[in-house]
Amino acid sequence: MSLAAEGFRYDGKRVLVVGGATGMGAASARIAAELGAEVVVMDVADVAFADQKIQVDLRDRQSTDSALDQLRAPVHAVFSCAGVADGTAGIMKINFIAQRHLIDRLVERGLLGRGGAIAMISSVAGMMWQKNLATVLEFLEARDWDSAVAWIEGHPGTDNYTFSKQAINTYVAHEALPLLKRGIRINAVLPGPTETPLARANADLWLTFGADYREAAGVPVLAAEQVGNAMAFLCAPAASGICGTTLLVDWGQVGAGISGAFESPIIKILAGVS
Repeated sequence: MSLAAEGFRYDGKRVLVVGGATGMGAASARIAAELGAEVVVMDVADVAFADQKIQVDLRDRQSTDSALDQLRAPVHAVFSCAGVADGTAGIMKINFIAQRHLIDRLVERGLLGRGGAIAMISSVAGMMWQKNLATVLEFLEARDWDSAVAWIEGHPGTDNYTFSKQAINTYVAHEALPLLKRGIRINAVLPGPTETPLARANADLWLTFGADYREAAGVPVLAAEQVGNAMAFLCAPAASGICGTTLLVDWGQVGAGISGAFESPIIKILAGVS
């Protein structure tokens, strides 16, 4: 195998997938395993595939800490994939607070160390993080679990899907330097509409988004594996120079909408451009 090919592999590495029972998380877990990784999956649902399966309820701090205690060390990469839709109780805990908590504890305990990498799943729904930067940064200052939960409870309109994704995007940008000083990279993917069980459950909203663009481009809804491949790349040695990036995986829909190559008022609103 060439040195270039080795840069994309995970031989001898342990990958933690948070939210890896279904959808993009499950695809990421399978891809990491195919690339040579030992895969650990944490999820509240039954996990069909993993070298180590750990049940966790990300709405509950005790459950989250217990899951962390069961984890075999060291961890070389974290695929932070858990996500639920609006209407789910505890959405901010699941989509962000608990996953940040896990990352913080992994780093603090030295379980994720120099040479490690993190990839989170965000969304194009969180693209307006820069327009809402002051508010999101104020939230991120509530660093521990309890203060973060209290902040959300004290700020109506923030316990939702969009704010959770703005939090991820801002967190990735803000934590890139501190983590890099420890030798750890962090990035996120921003998928467009992707065929997953969660998307199908919210099909009228999620899978209709960008349908006109996909029809014009002659492409289907993204497959979970396409997002998983991007996550595997971002955490691989081949991406060693990439840190603090939120990578669009969307068939080019956002770029076309911003630039005017395809008329899309909603994209311009999400991107904060007129």
